[in-house]
Amino acid sequence: MKKIITTSKAPAPIGPYNQAVLSGNTLYTSGQIALNPETGELIMDSIEAETKQVMKNMKEVLAAAEMTFENVVKTSIFISDMHNFSKINSVYAEYFNEATAPARETVEVANLPKFVNVEISMIAIK
Repeated sequence: MKKIITTSKAPAPIGPYNQAVLSGNTLYTSGQIALNPETGELIMDSIEAETKQVMKNMKEVLAAAEMTFENVVKTSIFISDMHNFSKINSVYAEYFNEATAPARETVEVANLPKFVNVEISMIAIK
């Protein structure tokens, strides 16, 4: 059985999907972009600020499922320009212990929702 996970502390879905779905002990999150959930504005001042907002949103989705970044076993990072990889990676690294960091792929794509530069989704286990 699946349980829908939602929080007002992360951007609300804008289509037929949910912020996350918990199935058993496994949480599947939708991709998060740098939308400020309080203002609805995109945080695009810099790639670092954009990535921090994405991770802040993801932290809130995980918290709504009573999890933290320590529960994450897999992440997918989608970026619009691979030249931003090192800056995105530096911010991302602030949220994980390197010794226990999750598996991950980083993929460059042509476009992302609202033409942002980075989107991240995660799988976490209790």
